[in-house]
Amino acid sequence: MSPWSAARPGDPVSAIDTPALVLDLDAFERNLERMAAALRGTAVRLRAHAKAHKCPEIARRQVALGAVGVCCQKVSEAAVFVAAGIEDVLVTNEVVGEAKLRHLVALARSARIGVLVDDPRQVDELAAAARELKVTLDAYVEVDVGAHRCGVAPGEEAVQLARRIASSAPLRFAGLHCYQGSAQHMRAPEERAAAIAAASDAARVTKRAIEALGIGVECVTGGGTASFVHERDSGVFNEIQAGSYAFMDRDYSDNRLGAGEIAFEHALFVRTTVMSRPTAERAVVDAGLKASSVDSGMPGVWRRPDLRYVKASDEHGVLATPGAATVSLGDTLMLVPGHCDPTFNLYDELVCIRGDRVEAVWPIAARGAVL
Repeated sequence: MSPWSAARPGDPVSAIDTPALVLDLDAFERNLERMAAALRGTAVRLRAHAKAHKCPEIARRQVALGAVGVCCQKVSEAAVFVAAGIEDVLVTNEVVGEAKLRHLVALARSARIGVLVDDPRQVDELAAAARELKVTLDAYVEVDVGAHRCGVAPGEEAVQLARRIASSAPLRFAGLHCYQGSAQHMRAPEERAAAIAAASDAARVTKRAIEALGIGVECVTGGGTASFVHERDSGVFNEIQAGSYAFMDRDYSDNRLGAGEIAFEHALFVRTTVMSRPTAERAVVDAGLKASSVDSGMPGVWRRPDLRYVKASDEHGVLATPGAATVSLGDTLMLVPGHCDPTFNLYDELVCIRGDRVEAVWPIAARGAVL
């Protein structure tokens, strides 16, 4: 944790120390409203993915605009959001291990808690932990609909797991988790559409097979920023888990939009300072690997097509600057992170700006919550 903040409310943007994680509130609020408008009047609800931002203040604003609750990927993340007053949290992951199960079921004393399963042993251990604490947990069967990460195969394997949950009080069979994560990074719109069509077919077949046993499937949840329009219109999904839509990173903006898909704005930036100008072809900024995640590629340089971020080390980012004679020592730039989720996890606070002023500084309270 830094011994001081990068900025205080009321400061001019020019006074923000660097590197700092910055949220443009006007663009952020427009993104929230665009998502709310895209789902308004449909039978599909938003469960905003809070692993993207790890910030309770952002979650509160998403819920205020109609989100039913949030998703988290870790039990410790969920604990932060429950403590902040979020009343409906789905851990979109399998939870294994005595310590994690103990913490998970304890959260159900204060909020509605859901969790995923893809193995009968997980069902039995969840039920035992919930029974011991006398709480009810929502359990979802995770179905592998094409991402090939976690999840059981569509059809009979998922049916048997749903049956096991339904007979394992105090668990409640809450539905199917059918997230096609790899579709989020397919650049061509027709590829995304085809991937989600296949995922929707798998979800539909599985849902019908479970319902044929007399077991209700209340929820089919999934979808992300790049694909949610297709899940929304599928006729089988009734919950969307988008998270990055509120911020937009460089990787998502590399996707080409198709007909009916929705453009969101860049709202998240890393503010950085030129700390060295050793040659006419190279500048070095103070935002490196510890300031912006590069797992999805290098950050972009906002509104400077003449600059290219080409290399990152721990505390340095190297820019290629051919012909950019206006870049000088001490200049500040805004970077668009390659991947917003792990970039949020690098910071303790989010500097929120409106126009040329800092309006607020929000804690990223679940930063580092990896348990």
